[in-house]
Amino acid sequence: MKIDSPFMPSTAPATNRAATPRQSNTPAPNSEAVSLSALAGTLQGTEKPPVNSAKIQEIKEAISQGRFKINPEAIANGLIETARDLVNSQRKA
Repeated sequence: MKIDSPFMPSTAPATNRAATPRQSNTPAPNSEAVSLSALAGTLQGTEKPPVNSAKIQEIKEAISQGRFKINPEAIANGLIETARDLVNSQRKA
Protein backbone atom coordinates (compact mmCIF):
# COMPACT_ATOMS: atom_id res chain seq x y z
CA MET A 1 0.00 0.00 0.00
CA LYS A 2 1.36 3.38 -0.94
CA ILE A 3 0.05 6.71 0.23
CA ASP A 4 0.21 9.37 -2.46
CA SER A 5 -0.69 12.99 -2.02
CA PRO A 6 -1.50 15.34 -4.88
CA PHE A 7 -0.27 18.22 -2.77
CA MET A 8 3.33 19.23 -3.21
CA PRO A 9 5.34 21.31 -0.72
CA SER A 10 5.57 24.94 -1.73
CA THR A 11 9.30 25.17 -1.01
CA ALA A 12 12.25 23.33 -2.46
CA PRO A 13 14.07 20.89 -0.16
CA ALA A 14 17.19 22.21 1.52
CA THR A 15 20.58 20.89 0.51
CA ASN A 16 23.86 20.72 2.39
CA ARG A 17 25.84 22.26 -0.46
CA ALA A 18 27.10 25.82 -0.07
CA ALA A 19 25.55 28.28 -2.48
CA THR A 20 27.87 29.67 -5.13
CA PRO A 21 27.20 33.28 -6.09
CA ARG A 22 26.87 34.18 -9.77
CA GLN A 23 29.68 36.21 -11.25
CA SER A 24 27.41 38.31 -13.46
CA ASN A 25 24.04 39.92 -12.81
CA THR A 26 23.11 40.00 -16.50
CA PRO A 27 20.77 37.26 -17.75
CA ALA A 28 22.16 34.59 -20.02
CA PRO A 29 21.32 34.91 -23.71
CA ASN A 30 18.23 33.00 -24.87
CA SER A 31 16.83 32.92 -21.33
CA GLU A 32 13.09 32.92 -20.82
CA ALA A 33 11.15 34.61 -18.05
CA VAL A 34 8.13 33.18 -16.30
CA SER A 35 5.72 35.14 -14.15
CA LEU A 36 2.62 34.14 -12.24
CA SER A 37 -0.47 36.23 -11.81
CA ALA A 38 -1.40 37.46 -8.35
CA LEU A 39 -4.30 34.99 -8.31
CA ALA A 40 -1.98 32.06 -9.07
CA GLY A 41 0.30 33.05 -6.21
CA THR A 42 -2.66 33.33 -3.85
CA LEU A 43 -4.06 29.95 -4.87
CA GLN A 44 -0.71 28.23 -4.51
CA GLY A 45 -0.32 29.47 -0.94
CA THR A 46 -3.84 28.49 0.21
CA GLU A 47 -4.03 24.88 -1.00
CA LYS A 48 -4.38 22.51 1.92
CA PRO A 49 -4.72 18.74 1.83
CA PRO A 50 -8.19 17.38 2.60
CA VAL A 51 -8.73 16.42 6.24
CA ASN A 52 -11.29 13.89 7.43
CA SER A 53 -11.82 15.02 11.03
CA ALA A 54 -14.31 12.22 11.76
CA LYS A 55 -11.80 9.55 10.69
CA ILE A 56 -9.04 11.18 12.75
CA GLN A 57 -11.27 11.20 15.84
CA GLU A 58 -12.25 7.56 15.23
CA ILE A 59 -8.58 6.51 15.07
CA LYS A 60 -7.74 8.51 18.23
CA GLU A 61 -10.54 6.78 20.13
CA ALA A 62 -9.47 3.34 18.88
CA ILE A 63 -5.91 3.99 20.04
CA SER A 64 -6.99 5.21 23.47
CA GLN A 65 -9.30 2.20 23.93
CA GLY A 66 -6.68 -0.28 22.72
CA ARG A 67 -8.73 -1.38 19.69
CA PHE A 68 -6.32 -0.05 17.05
CA LYS A 69 -4.48 -2.94 15.38
CA ILE A 70 -1.18 -2.46 13.57
CA ASN A 71 -0.28 -4.74 10.66
CA PRO A 72 3.54 -4.73 10.47
CA GLU A 73 3.57 -6.85 7.30
CA ALA A 74 1.41 -4.31 5.43
CA ILE A 75 3.65 -1.47 6.64
CA ALA A 76 6.81 -3.31 5.57
CA ASN A 77 5.32 -4.18 2.17
CA GLY A 78 4.34 -0.56 1.63
CA LEU A 79 7.83 0.68 2.53
CA ILE A 80 9.45 -1.83 0.17
CA GLU A 81 7.08 -0.88 -2.67
CA THR A 82 7.78 2.81 -2.14
CA ALA A 83 11.54 2.18 -2.15
CA ARG A 84 11.22 0.18 -5.39
CA ASP A 85 9.23 2.98 -7.01
CA LEU A 86 11.86 5.52 -5.94
CA VAL A 87 14.74 3.42 -7.31
CA ASN A 88 12.90 2.83 -10.60
CA SER A 89 12.12 6.52 -11.00
CA GLN A 90 15.79 7.41 -10.37
CA ARG A 91 16.90 4.92 -13.04
CA LYS A 92 14.56 6.48 -15.60
CA ALA A 93 15.80 10.01 -14.89
